[in-house]
Amino acid sequence: MFTIDDLADRLGGYLPPDEIQQVKRAFYYAEQAHDGQRRRSGEPYVTHPLAVANILANMHMDHQSLMAAMLHDVIEDTGVSKKALAEQFGKPVAELVDGVSKLTQITFEDKAVAQAENFQKMVLAMSRDIRVIIVKLADRLHNMRTLGALRPDKKRRIARETLEIYARIAGRLGINTIRIELEDLSFQAIHPMRAERIKRAVANARGHRRSAMREIQSSLQKSLDDDRLNGTVIGRQKHLLSIYKKMRDKRKPFAEIMDVFGFRIITEDVASCYRILGVVHNLYKPVPGRFKDYIAIPKANGYQSLHTTLFGSRGMPIEVQIRTREMEAMANNGIAAHWLYKAGQTSHPIAEGSHARARAWVKGLLEMQRHAGDSLEFIEHVKNDLFPDDIYVFTPKGDIMELPQGATVIDFAYTVHTDIGNNCIACRIDRHLAPLSTRLESGQTLEIITAPGARPNLAWLNFVTTAKARSAIRHALKYQQQTEAVMLGRRLLNKALAPFDTSLEELDESVLKRAFKELDVSSEESLLESLGLGNRMTQVVARRLVDAAHGGHYVHPATEDGSKAVVISGSEGMVINFARCCHPLPGDPVVGHLSMGKGLVVHRAECKNVVDKNFADKNDPDKLFALEWSDTIDEDFPVALRIEIESRRGLVAELAGLVTDADANIERIGIEERDAHLSTVTLTLSVKGRVHLARIIKRIRNLSNVGKITRLAN
Repeated sequence: MFTIDDLADRLGGYLPPDEIQQVKRAFYYAEQAHDGQRRRSGEPYVTHPLAVANILANMHMDHQSLMAAMLHDVIEDTGVSKKALAEQFGKPVAELVDGVSKLTQITFEDKAVAQAENFQKMVLAMSRDIRVIIVKLADRLHNMRTLGALRPDKKRRIARETLEIYARIAGRLGINTIRIELEDLSFQAIHPMRAERIKRAVANARGHRRSAMREIQSSLQKSLDDDRLNGTVIGRQKHLLSIYKKMRDKRKPFAEIMDVFGFRIITEDVASCYRILGVVHNLYKPVPGRFKDYIAIPKANGYQSLHTTLFGSRGMPIEVQIRTREMEAMANNGIAAHWLYKAGQTSHPIAEGSHARARAWVKGLLEMQRHAGDSLEFIEHVKNDLFPDDIYVFTPKGDIMELPQGATVIDFAYTVHTDIGNNCIACRIDRHLAPLSTRLESGQTLEIITAPGARPNLAWLNFVTTAKARSAIRHALKYQQQTEAVMLGRRLLNKALAPFDTSLEELDESVLKRAFKELDVSSEESLLESLGLGNRMTQVVARRLVDAAHGGHYVHPATEDGSKAVVISGSEGMVINFARCCHPLPGDPVVGHLSMGKGLVVHRAECKNVVDKNFADKNDPDKLFALEWSDTIDEDFPVALRIEIESRRGLVAELAGLVTDADANIERIGIEERDAHLSTVTLTLSVKGRVHLARIIKRIRNLSNVGKITRLAN
């Protein structure tokens, strides 16, 4: 059995004696704290923290991380407090232990909520010290290695969480040795029979491929030696989950996947990487379009390498990766390479850059967390953002920005800065104007055009792909709706207070506080927001406020309907909506219906949905409001027309030209042939108002053989 002395011997290779002694002291403390506790396998519990520390030792992590690994379950599973740990081992170690702890003392009704809350806590701890996630990954890796003692359903649940979150985080931080093992262990727990069959097939295939692998490897090595290039050629094995995913997603048989031979060439410096690339391309023909230069443009997790695919003898595809020794260390250990180089008291630009990128990623997570509605929404954003296939685009200054495959202009704008995303109105791609929904391709240069008063659009959520953009848009829309609901609520409440010869501004603050307490609201803003969203009745609130102002002895007038109508302009935003059933236009007599959660819905006064005797809120003064159009409206409104006209060639072009000349836009057009001579055209237009519509209808009537023109409603 692996002991603390075995670990101490291993640590002697890179840590000074006094730090090794502190790690041993942490082990003996954990051993005493966990005394009498056993794992499900029957082993003493302390074997788990010791194994976690051993995984971290493989990555040459610092002594504080190793101490935290020894103590990571002490707060959770024993009576020891964070304060006691800080006194014994210092504040940094106590903070690390607290960040890794699983919060099992908090009870949630839903396990998904519990997992999301735990992850949120871990992100906050990561923002203070990135080592938290490395210790957590090592903890999860040992738990996955020892899943055997658990029930099958629990195994599957833990494996899915590992696959969805922890394996992806390991990949995002570039710690591929841990990522690959987590993925394969999760796959074996979720699909044990499939994993076993693939494992056996891989073992058989390796036997058959051995001679071909040796032949290719020796020819590559000989070419390097002939050109006096210092490089080591090693075979590259595919792991179980990647084989399964290719079989499932690309619908390829196992034999076709295993026909691809993978090799890695490790050399001394970057210049040698490019020279070796020339040698292998000279030896075997490269496959067009399959070369990627991740040295010039590294991946988000700091990964650097040259990738190329070659046509081998007998047409066999050969995948070759070429990198330096430092890049190999980064590919395997990712952000942990930062401590690997620190352990040797040297810094390395690749490792330092990886650490800086990891911190920037965690900063982005914190921003998403602030914008997310709840922990479940946050964790969904994180899942979507963790492991993208990347594209690289440029800012006008030449800076490289990395985005996931399928990202749009809006995603780019929010990647640059949240304020730029919120205020963007247009963009130029390679100096040409392009729609905001344009999907980006690697190598493009983007310039975002912003305007101070611009706001995010709800439609953007239909085409953005990055979690940061989605989260920021939802947050901005939520804030926008809240602000607009407060403004509408104030107008509606003042309208309801007008018959009592008062307004919200005239009421005393002590009166408002007393009324808020009775209405069970925390502030004036939250009350106005609920009124604007239609979640409270304005008349009831107005009566409560007036009663509070008069000590509960106010005599209410017999009628309270003498106040002015609410004035609307069409630009109020998300809490005033225009009914699609009747398409009201400026100039139409209109009424407003207060709909719960939506705000005020504007209908034409003669709309069937409002005048229908079965309409529940018809005679409810709290739900229906008299409305008036503002004199200063500069918005376009949709309206639908049905036109009966003689069928003829060029009819659509004729109508389109006529509408354009009248300064209107066609949003939708449909033609239905009634018989050989007559057609019914349905037009949806954007117009300024009723007068503008009348002008368009007059022009349409001037066309030859036009019959009936009807404005559609309901």
